[in-house]
Amino acid sequence: MKTVTGDGVAALARQALEAGSGVLRLAPNWVPRSFLQPGRRLKLHPRDYYALGTHRGGIDERWFASTTHADNEGAPDDEGLSYVVHEGKRFTLRDAVAALGGDLIGQEIWGKYQRWPVYSKFFDNMGPIPHHLHQSFEQAALVGREGKPEAYYFPPQLNFVGNNFPHTFFGLEPGTTRAEIRRCIERWNEGDNGILDYSKAYRLTPGTGWLVGPCILHAPGSLLTYEPQWGSDVFGMYQSIVEGRPVPRELLVKDMPPEKHQDLDFIVDQIDWDANLDPNFRDHHYLEPIPDGDTESEGHVDRWVCYGRVDGKQYFSAKELTVMPGVRMTLKDNGASGVIVTQGRGRIGDLPLECPSMIRFGEMTEDEVFISARAAREGVVIENLGRECPLVLLRYFGPEVNPNAPEVGDYRKGKA
Repeated sequence: MKTVTGDGVAALARQALEAGSGVLRLAPNWVPRSFLQPGRRLKLHPRDYYALGTHRGGIDERWFASTTHADNEGAPDDEGLSYVVHEGKRFTLRDAVAALGGDLIGQEIWGKYQRWPVYSKFFDNMGPIPHHLHQSFEQAALVGREGKPEAYYFPPQLNFVGNNFPHTFFGLEPGTTRAEIRRCIERWNEGDNGILDYSKAYRLTPGTGWLVGPCILHAPGSLLTYEPQWGSDVFGMYQSIVEGRPVPRELLVKDMPPEKHQDLDFIVDQIDWDANLDPNFRDHHYLEPIPDGDTESEGHVDRWVCYGRVDGKQYFSAKELTVMPGVRMTLKDNGASGVIVTQGRGRIGDLPLECPSMIRFGEMTEDEVFISARAAREGVVIENLGRECPLVLLRYFGPEVNPNAPEVGDYRKGKA
């Protein structure tokens, strides 16, 4: 497939957008992690999880509608970038956004960010990963990067097995001191540094989620996770050994200024202590789906699955649309979105949709699209072509697109 770059992108992107009535077809976007073990629920062929070589690590992530580069050692320049595919040619979504600007992502987002500033992924591991945090915007700016708030949703269709540890550690137990965590960092090369002794694990349930702001320690468990997040790949790993596997200390300080790599007080102060010690952590971060309107009698239900604000700002939001067999409906949104199919087959506009059961590395699929801002506001027709199976789509949105989205804790209102 020919890759188009530079001046050729604008005309081709407009052709693709017109042909899809405002919807772009995206190719699967695979990302490896050298320090993790794939959970094998991404539907990749069993022989392809190490398609990039064992030295790069196993593929445990698939990124959606991404214009963000994956910060992996040895990664090519386009790792993490989604490609638009049209008539046997491809170009990055990043280049399409640069060429089309507000026509594609909306004038509000383009005017403020000059890019698509968010992305989402499937994050799939066999076991837990290290207790870590993502830096705040102020902290990340010290190394020329951006912070990363994120949210989690555990799609039931992809969590047919929980793998080794379907629990996530969040934050620190109230009463934990800076001195105790400082000693954990001091003990990095002595084996397990014991940081999980100061945290609490929560059992993960398919069909629920969490909202996690920057500087909050978390050790994600082994459910496959749908993760809308800010367009950054910063992190600091604070746990030295996971399931018997050492974590290189370089992953603790990779997004901290070089002169601070041995400054234990600086490292400990990357933690948001108020947020991590919150005695009501679950109440302030746990999410359950909330239906948007009463449309079940019409054969479709749109549920908020990721919502809420971090420090007063809506960085992203996400919904799960279920369309029953034979139903045809028009979907309208406030702005652009990246879409992935998790169940069933159908159409969106003139483009077919189908959830694959197995994917070879490098193979094209029909399960991912990007809905432009204009098409979203005018409405796109979605039809379930299945006779028995629901059509289920996950889609995520950019910052402040959905001001009327629920807040954390609003799911309780439906249970009153």
